[in-house]
Amino acid sequence: MTTTTREIHLAARPQGWPTPEDFRTVEVELPDPGPGEVLVRNTVMSVDPYMRGRMNDVKSYVPPYRLDAPLDGGAVGEVVASGDDSLSPGDTVLHQLGWREHALAPARSFRKIDTSAVPASAYLSVLGMPGLTAYVGLTRIAEVREGDTVFVSGAAGAVGSLAGQIARKLGAAKVIGSAGSPEKVAWLTGELGYDVGLDYKAAPIGKQLAEHGPVDVYFDNVGGDHLEAAISAMGDFGRVAVCGMIADYNAETPQPGPRNMMMIVSKRLTIRGFIVTDHADAAGEFYERAGAWVAAGELAYRETYEDGLDRAVDAFLGVLSGANTGKMLVRL
Repeated sequence: MTTTTREIHLAARPQGWPTPEDFRTVEVELPDPGPGEVLVRNTVMSVDPYMRGRMNDVKSYVPPYRLDAPLDGGAVGEVVASGDDSLSPGDTVLHQLGWREHALAPARSFRKIDTSAVPASAYLSVLGMPGLTAYVGLTRIAEVREGDTVFVSGAAGAVGSLAGQIARKLGAAKVIGSAGSPEKVAWLTGELGYDVGLDYKAAPIGKQLAEHGPVDVYFDNVGGDHLEAAISAMGDFGRVAVCGMIADYNAETPQPGPRNMMMIVSKRLTIRGFIVTDHADAAGEFYERAGAWVAAGELAYRETYEDGLDRAVDAFLGVLSGANTGKMLVRL
C-alpha cells in the first residue's frame, strides 16, 4: 500500500528576492515503511531565514538545496506506520524533513518528543533551534555578564524575542530591542520585558540607539545599518554575537560594510559569528534551563501561523519581509 502525498521542490535558484515561481508543489507516492523505517504525517513545519542561503548554489556551512528535489527543514509530526521498535504509531516526533506532508525515513532520523507540558510546535520555537541559538549566542559567544546592557536586533523574531528574555535571566541590567512596527515594539516592552523598544522604520536606528548606550553586548540578527549602529553605541571591550544578517540575504550584489569599522580597534570590540549546530553539546543544558523557564511561565513566546502546504512559500517569504511576530510556522 502506498501513501499519496505532496512536497515542495526548489524549481529555480532565486535571483534576489525569491518568488513563488522559484518553487513547485509535487505529488509523490510513498511506500509503507520497510524494516527500520518510519512513516510520519507532518503536523507543523518551520520556515527560517537561513533557508534563503541554502537556495544559492554556493559553498557554505550546510549543503545547498538541490534543484527539482524537496526542500527540508524542521518539522514535527505523528508516526502513522513504523518498521522499527523504537517508534510506534501515534508517537509525536521532531525531525528535519519539513516542506512535505509526509516523511519516510530511517527511525534514527526522528526524535520522540514529550507534548504533555508544551505543544509539539514549541520544539520548533522556544524549545527548538531558535531558543538554542539565542542561548548559545548569549552564554558562549557574547558571554553576557551581570549588569550588562544588551541590544538585540530583529527582537520580535523567533530568535530575537527569546534572546532578550534569556539575557535578562543571565543577569543583564538593561535590554534594548529593535523591531519593525509600533505593535512589535509594544510586544517587546510589554510581554517580553524589554526596557527599550526601537522602531527602526520610524527613525534611523543609529540615532535611536545612541540615546540608550553604551551597549556591552550586541546580538545581531540583521547586520547592515544595525551592526553599524551597534558598533557606534558600544562601550569599550563590548562583545558582538553575530547570528544572522537578514538585511543582506536577498542582495544581488555585495553590500558595503559598516562605515565605522575603526571603532572595533579603538573600542577593543570582540565580534564573533556562530552557527548553532557547532554547539550541539549545549543542548542538554539549554533544554533543562529553558524547559524550567517555560514551565514556570517565565519565558514567553509567540507563534505566527499559515495553514496548509500551499501557504508554505508565502510563510517563508513572510519571514524574509518581517511579517511574523515570534516564530513563523506552517500548520499542515
